[in-house]
Amino acid sequence: MNIFDRMMSLDRRWVFLLLALVCVITYAIPFPIKINVTNEVSSVFNFIDTLKENDIIFVAIDYDPNSLAEMHPMTYSIVEHAFRKKLKIIFTSLSQNGPGMADLAIRDIGDSIRVTKTYNGITYQGREVVNGIDYVFLGYKPYPALVIVGMGQNFRLPFPTDYYGTPLDDHPLMQGVQNFDQVKCVIDISGTSGVDMWITYGQGRYNFPLALGLTGVMAADYYPYLNSGQVFGILGGLLGAAQYEKMADNPGRAIDGMRVQLYAHMVIILFIILGNVGFLMSRQKKRL
Repeated sequence: MNIFDRMMSLDRRWVFLLLALVCVITYAIPFPIKINVTNEVSSVFNFIDTLKENDIIFVAIDYDPNSLAEMHPMTYSIVEHAFRKKLKIIFTSLSQNGPGMADLAIRDIGDSIRVTKTYNGITYQGREVVNGIDYVFLGYKPYPALVIVGMGQNFRLPFPTDYYGTPLDDHPLMQGVQNFDQVKCVIDISGTSGVDMWITYGQGRYNFPLALGLTGVMAADYYPYLNSGQVFGILGGLLGAAQYEKMADNPGRAIDGMRVQLYAHMVIILFIILGNVGFLMSRQKKRL
């Protein structure tokens, strides 16, 4: 049996074993990789970075647990950046499986904000992020299109109370805040078709600045909205989150994930090449 026959008969378990080893090693041993930031990601970062203290943004966490690994890093990087800038955030989750994840993410980010850190040469003192003052989490209601239209009139129509059961009017943050007119932008981090409703019933009707965080397989479908100006920025998949982390000088799960993904893809491509070479050479040998 020559080398080409061996390549064709290689047990697939060796491929899985090598791939697993590459993933474990690249995750366990941090080393830098080159990440090029695209315009659609930098526009989101720059928009947030140029807002003034106490400005309000709206963040919709509209994804399910099955896309958590790809979408959570976006939530963490964008929200931490906003909190470090002392922006106020109104959260919602229009995916029925999202509120629990959103609540956990908010609490985790709040713990991170307590620690003094330096990003891009600027030192941000640790502080307490307080519910009702620094953020409000509206929670979930069914029928996203109706909820979005209702929030465009008054947040209190679909959400008389927040996720924790507190009336919105009891929150200092919500004093004088009626609808999307009082927020600087809406950022929808979505792994579902609900993003279409934010474009159609939200941005199309109320004309607020809209940015999207999407799964990698969804992102390409929404570039026409970017080109038309209906959307001012897009974070596509884990790569988009990693680009945002790079701009924020806050490496986290996305950059770690991209390091693993890069070398895992290289191993897969190598085995595809070896498999095809082995197949072609074996077929040529049979002809001879």
